[in-house]
Amino acid sequence: MRISLFIAAILLSSVATGQITAPGMNAVRYTSYPSAPAVKDPMFFFCNSQGTASASLNASSPGGVGPFTFSWFRWSDATRGFTVPVSSETGVMNSTAAGLTEGGYRVNISNSQGYSASLTAWVFYDSPPGASARLANNTCDYVALRGDTSSVTRRFYYRDPANGNNLGLKNEVSFMWSSDPESQIPYPSIELNPITYTPPLEDVTYRLRVSTLGCTTDASFFYESIHVKADFAVSPAEGEAPLEVTFTDKSVRAAKYLWEFGDDSISTEKTPGPHTYYIPGEYSVKLTIESERHCIDSMSYKNIVVEPSALAIPNVFTPNDDGINDKFMIDKRSLRYVSVVIFSRAGIKVYDFQGEGPILREWDGWDGHVGNTSAKASPGVYYYIIKALGWDDVKYDSKEYRGFVYLYR
Repeated sequence: MRISLFIAAILLSSVATGQITAPGMNAVRYTSYPSAPAVKDPMFFFCNSQGTASASLNASSPGGVGPFTFSWFRWSDATRGFTVPVSSETGVMNSTAAGLTEGGYRVNISNSQGYSASLTAWVFYDSPPGASARLANNTCDYVALRGDTSSVTRRFYYRDPANGNNLGLKNEVSFMWSSDPESQIPYPSIELNPITYTPPLEDVTYRLRVSTLGCTTDASFFYESIHVKADFAVSPAEGEAPLEVTFTDKSVRAAKYLWEFGDDSISTEKTPGPHTYYIPGEYSVKLTIESERHCIDSMSYKNIVVEPSALAIPNVFTPNDDGINDKFMIDKRSLRYVSVVIFSRAGIKVYDFQGEGPILREWDGWDGHVGNTSAKASPGVYYYIIKALGWDDVKYDSKEYRGFVYLYR
């Protein structure tokens, strides 16, 4: 008897290599027989959601040369063995037993050369778990989800073939939260009632999936977002004074705005006009928004760099009307006041300009004509004297701003 049980254990252990399968099964676990710990027979679970599930088992021989005879038997508690005939097929390479009820099944396989083997499997039907999902609470700062499950807590029982003892396997219950579009849900497979402090900025469908060994149930609800996010783009973020910066609002669900530009000026417009920084330094801009439901959020941009004014002077220009370098012109963007006087080598003044405000803005440089006449200055070297005042009150009036410029035609 001990020898036959040992041989049976070896044959049964071959199940793990896949000689017996269950088409359409939802989950598989393996037995743990106290009498034969090494034997791992498959336990196949089917979801009987409509009450009409019908399991089948497929078997192929783990060895030998076919064709084979397959004889299927069902476990009997009365005899404590696989003694209830199910079906039999002869002269085939594999066999299927269909329309099976819950219980244990063994198929005996043999051929005409004296080969024999046995395979065992257990079949169980699971019922769908109950599941519901809803919104527990929400504020401007968080969303609390509530999940409920009335999953079946039954145990699935199988028998130790050696002695018929009853063995149990507890139904496994798991759950998973998700959303569409995807949003952050903390510990979605651990917390049945999660709270997210990173709420979605768009409307989402929250879904709770509850799974047991054999079945899965989904529950969902639609959530209309109330949450806000302050956001904006900056261009440019650095440059010489005066620096004109454009702020582009990219906020979500904002109804009211408060822009603080970091220089004691503010705006309540959605898209304020370009803001000009006249004083060199680093500025932090803060946008605070409020929604119609009074949810508030803010964002700060701390890297607006306004550089000191500068006076860049060219040393050559070519007034030949080709559209390239036709005028003697300094970069006036960071300058509040400019004075330019130009002399020929003979000391004759050929050009004179001074201006600020609108006059300076319209000034486009010396075009190579003498004074306000149509006479063209001759090619050669000219001497300039430039004085300027930056928007940051830096004065440019030293000898560094006197020099020569070459006129080519």
